[in-house]
Amino acid sequence: MRLKLLALWVLAALPAQAAEPALLTQLDALFDKRNDAESVKALETGLRDALKAAPEDFDLVWRKARILQWQADGATTEKLKKVLGKQTWEEGDKAAKLQPARVEGHYYAACGIGSYSQAVGIMKALGDGLEGKFNERLDTALKLDPGYDFGGPWLVKGRYFYELPWPKRDLKKSVSYYEKAIAKYPQSLRAYYYLAETLLKDGKAKEASAAIEKVKQGSTAYSLAEAQRVQQWAKKVDADIQEELK
Repeated sequence: MRLKLLALWVLAALPAQAAEPALLTQLDALFDKRNDAESVKALETGLRDALKAAPEDFDLVWRKARILQWQADGATTEKLKKVLGKQTWEEGDKAAKLQPARVEGHYYAACGIGSYSQAVGIMKALGDGLEGKFNERLDTALKLDPGYDFGGPWLVKGRYFYELPWPKRDLKKSVSYYEKAIAKYPQSLRAYYYLAETLLKDGKAKEASAAIEKVKQGSTAYSLAEAQRVQQWAKKVDADIQEELK
């Protein structure tokens, strides 16, 4: 019995095996096809199995946060968005603790808080003190690598200033962050989509129309799933812009 307990202790003390580069490549390839339900299912299964073997593997944890955020971003009900946002937040925080000098964990944790806040309502989120937690994580991501995920940290910060209620809302700051992303990643349709919404809210329908045309006519080559999602969203914004221009 003592030998058995000793063996179990030794096994527990051994570091978990890190995910193989080939596995990470496979997971990334599945994520690239995330507009396909079967690919998402395979990705979730692959992550689940790999995390059972290596639950503290940073490269697996942040990839789990990434697919959760994609799902939260596209959730069509507040209930689902709230659940997925919270899960993204938790996995992002876990990744940030594992590798605090890397951007991924801080970024996805901030995205998760953002999705969660959208689901529960911005006013409630502010009342619950989530603004400070959100900005702490996002500002860290901005310092580490603002260009990550096609300028994702810039876009999230710009969206923050867009979604804040008056008098905290600052549409000029919102635009300035989108412009930073566009300057480095002109292929990002999400950047132009957010820009169009912000310009429209600021009463600049003509400029918003030019921005939304970039989304409608833009190439999807940089990320097919992402671009197709944004182009679908853009249809309503385009209709709102055209109505304003009448």
